[in-house]
Amino acid sequence: MSEFLASIHPVAVCLIVCAAKILEITIQSLKTCMMVKGQRLKAAALGFAECTVWGLVISTIISTLGDNLVLLLFYCMGYATGLFLGATLESKIALGTSNLQLIANDENTKRIVDYLKGNNRGYTVFGGQGSTDKMNMILIVLPRRDSLRALKEIRRLCENNVFVVASEVSKYAGGYGMVK
Repeated sequence: MSEFLASIHPVAVCLIVCAAKILEITIQSLKTCMMVKGQRLKAAALGFAECTVWGLVISTIISTLGDNLVLLLFYCMGYATGLFLGATLESKIALGTSNLQLIANDENTKRIVDYLKGNNRGYTVFGGQGSTDKMNMILIVLPRRDSLRALKEIRRLCENNVFVVASEVSKYAGGYGMVK
């Protein structure tokens, strides 16, 4: 490998190391998210790919680090870019399940419930007392990839007069349309 890299222009070596590091860290980010979400087999496959890329990149860096600090800079830029890209990809893939807790008055609760029924979403409504008025809490569990769209529509229907708490669900069982 070192003979091959020695035959390439140093700027090209820096770009190759940077690109490989971006790939490695992007894979690492996705692997970590899959592990947290319980997708162990996919995480293991990504871990194998990550380790392969890491071995190639680190061997290049270690053999030339003392002579080429610019290469280290490109390595670090690749790392930072890979973290950003991995996080961006994970948010687009939106693995997992979300729990939405909505607090709304009776009028907005009806709008929310009608929307949820129209979209075949399960929900639970609890009556309660807010600091000044009677309020309702609506609990919804749905795939994370659908939660942003649902929240936008609910907020539009309620003219932003709804309190929302969104969190990730690690485990659940049963529920309307959500048996796992």
